[in-house]
Amino acid sequence: MRDAYHEELDSIGESLVEMARLVGSAIGRATTAMLDADLKLAESVIAADQKVDDLQHDLEARAIALLARQQPVATDLRIVVTSLRMSADLERSGDLAQHVAKLARLRFPDTAVPRDLHATILEMGQLAQRLMAKAAEVIITKDVDLALQLEQDDDEMDLLHRTLFQHLMDDRWKHGIETAVDVTLLGRYYERFADHAVSVAKRVVYLVTGEHADELQPAESPVEGA
Repeated sequence: MRDAYHEELDSIGESLVEMARLVGSAIGRATTAMLDADLKLAESVIAADQKVDDLQHDLEARAIALLARQQPVATDLRIVVTSLRMSADLERSGDLAQHVAKLARLRFPDTAVPRDLHATILEMGQLAQRLMAKAAEVIITKDVDLALQLEQDDDEMDLLHRTLFQHLMDDRWKHGIETAVDVTLLGRYYERFADHAVSVAKRVVYLVTGEHADELQPAESPVEGA
């Protein structure tokens, strides 16, 4: 009975990893669809979000069944409750990737991104994908130091987000109001996606330690050449 119970807990963790990998892939493909005005790719990202939703619904059902049948306490209870919260973060991340793809579809055959901002949006998309890949690794390894480092990595996304706004506020902006709105939305989608990746990592910290991530500090990286 207990073996089956712990197998179910492990299965919930595996579902979280699968969700993280799916949404990480989705944000990367949505970014490509946006910059290349690739309608077929955008449609595939939009359709694929249903699998993320299905995984979340299935995970919720299994977690609630475990709570009802096993009435877990201590660490096991923390695993179930934290997993539910992480699944919500990951589902929302999938929605944000879908929003990027829907904007690509809306502006097809054009692109919402002016040529002079392609590099910035590409970098934001690649960074979002890396952050989610690291979040998936944190779920697997339960590495608290790696989890805490994600918030520092997110500073790079915040910097890119500010760069977009600097372009929008520049007197030399010549792309019109509609494009300004599109770029503003895109920046927000990537920034929020990164926030959800950080949130997942923070929840792993709580799962492992019972303490909130804000109360802990990541281990310092070794000095090169030391």
